[in-house]
Amino acid sequence: MAGAAPRTAKKWTFQWKELHDEVIDSGLCTGCAGCVISCPHDVIGYRHAPGAYRPFHLEDELGPDNCVHGEKGCTSCTRACPRFRNWEPEADEHLHSRERRPDEVSGIYKDILLTRATDTTVADHGQDGGLVSAILIWCLENGVIDGALVSATEGDGGWQAVPALATDRDAVLAAAGSRYTYSANTMAIAEARQRGLGSLALVGMGCQTSVGPVMWHRRVGKAGKPIRLNIGLLCSKSFDDSIFEDLFWAKYRLHREDMVKMNIKGVFQIWMRNGDYHEVNLKECHAWTRDGCNHCPDFAAEHADISTGGIGENSDWTLTIVRTELGRQVIMAMLADGVIEGRPGDSDPGAIALMHKLAAKSRSRWPEWANPAVAVSLPA
Repeated sequence: MAGAAPRTAKKWTFQWKELHDEVIDSGLCTGCAGCVISCPHDVIGYRHAPGAYRPFHLEDELGPDNCVHGEKGCTSCTRACPRFRNWEPEADEHLHSRERRPDEVSGIYKDILLTRATDTTVADHGQDGGLVSAILIWCLENGVIDGALVSATEGDGGWQAVPALATDRDAVLAAAGSRYTYSANTMAIAEARQRGLGSLALVGMGCQTSVGPVMWHRRVGKAGKPIRLNIGLLCSKSFDDSIFEDLFWAKYRLHREDMVKMNIKGVFQIWMRNGDYHEVNLKECHAWTRDGCNHCPDFAAEHADISTGGIGENSDWTLTIVRTELGRQVIMAMLADGVIEGRPGDSDPGAIALMHKLAAKSRSRWPEWANPAVAVSLPA
């Protein structure tokens, strides 16, 4: 008896019209700009500005919620969106050949360790041990990548986060540190394309590091092909850029021009140029939470090759979650070369417990009407 005919995949027909309705208008859009960089017709715009940080359609013919090219069959934007339809299981399948289990609230991973850069310059410029900077510099110097999509700063006081391309050690160090406002680092791929770079690292929060795996699974084409290494940043939320003027300056008289470093460790920590140190209660900052973060379920950057974050008892070590074989190869080679040092993650069990706790908290923000796969592992 002949076997059953193989099932054919249903044709992907979803375009900007569905993306606008299901992701942008619904509030699921994180502003990752995956749709922007994948659009072959350059009809999706984006602004890094207070109250913005989300894509919009540039053509007038069918209005903001439909696309002429989509009506003709273009589906690139929905194929690239890491919040459209079945995005999480699809990214898991692409990276790990299986979906996340209910006990994997922080995503699938191979190893957890604590690491930090051994180069004191790198450690001092970077955040919580300088691991991300060390990875980028090592990968650039060893030919793993020829560029990195990162965030840099510009504007008043140099604290407005913007996408940037780093191709050498100095550029990596200039972009080091955290701002806690949003930058769609994926957008820097335009400059990389212009310069003919074909092997890139992407540094970003979970919403951004899911772009590549979702693109690859849905076969969006060449848009995400240059992204070879995904470095994720643990992230509960980011803040609208207006927080600098409306809270830090208006209430505390802390001008962004005078800030030299910031961190979040239970409170918003700010160091000033004159040596002063200030703490702002995070509850005061909630009103400036960026709209794109309100429903984001991914604290732990679950689809990166390596996820990193400065949580735990030691401020000069980075919690390092190795998720893919590529991530493991990079970390092991760097340890062997002595450019980073490491110790077992369970030497700080509180950091791992906190990661799982914050991951569950972020997942609980995912709305009940959206794809239920994201809520797997949460209490009913």
